[in-house]
Amino acid sequence: MIRWKDKQVSWYWLLLLSLGSRNYHHPMYNQLSVVIICRNEAAIIGKTIAAARTCTDDIVVVDSGSTDGTQAIVTSLGARLIETGWEGYGPNKNKGVAAAKHDWILSIDADEIPDETLQQELQQLSFTDLSVVYNIRFRVFLGQQMIRFGEWSNDRHIRLYNRRHGGWNNAAVHEGLVFPAETKTVTLKGYIHHYTSRNIADFATKTVNYAMLNAQKYHQQGKGAGWLKCRLAPGFSFVKNYIFRLGFLDGEAGYTVAKMNAWYTWLKYARLRELNRENRG
Repeated sequence: MIRWKDKQVSWYWLLLLSLGSRNYHHPMYNQLSVVIICRNEAAIIGKTIAAARTCTDDIVVVDSGSTDGTQAIVTSLGARLIETGWEGYGPNKNKGVAAAKHDWILSIDADEIPDETLQQELQQLSFTDLSVVYNIRFRVFLGQQMIRFGEWSNDRHIRLYNRRHGGWNNAAVHEGLVFPAETKTVTLKGYIHHYTSRNIADFATKTVNYAMLNAQKYHQQGKGAGWLKCRLAPGFSFVKNYIFRLGFLDGEAGYTVAKMNAWYTWLKYARLRELNRENRG
């Protein structure tokens, strides 16, 4: 209990207590919904939701079968949870967008966290021009190390848009947003920190998954992969990322990224050849 005779209590502290009780420190929310897709992201989903909460009163999380307690974390933090099967990146994102409260959508994955600069921009944007979409730059991390060179160094994606003006295609992997030709693109100052893999084992698992999904996509599109391409493309991928794009300047992590990307390229084309052979019977 605060006593007036207590000399340690000042008018300064009383004023701070008064301001705090009026929630003056709560952020000004824009007419923005944040849609997050996830599966087994209990280790990071809390941080992602906390960052999103600084700029929105509506967070929709689309979970495709987590078994690590992700769902409980999502609901405990006040986000809306949609549980569904895995239909592909595009379809699952569209499910979350359809359930969003607002038309303006920030679409992110569970391992993608807006930095403070981006959080402030999202609070201050006017969102008056429906024909504008916002490009966001990414800082990509392997473990806790940011990758400054190689293929990941110039990563950027359109992730902020109005759902009345465009939406995700139905691609299972490497999904994209589709907009009218007159759409204007604005690049924001802030970054999304993408913690793509916690460790080598996590990186390897994701690499195999993406390779299999892309091989299936190419197979459905009727694409082929010759013997020569299957053997030369991985080496070219490594040289491009590690040498030409200066991946070696990231040290061991840069070598790991270049090597994994080369492995991904081989897996993708090897699986595509296998699928095409199976189809021929």
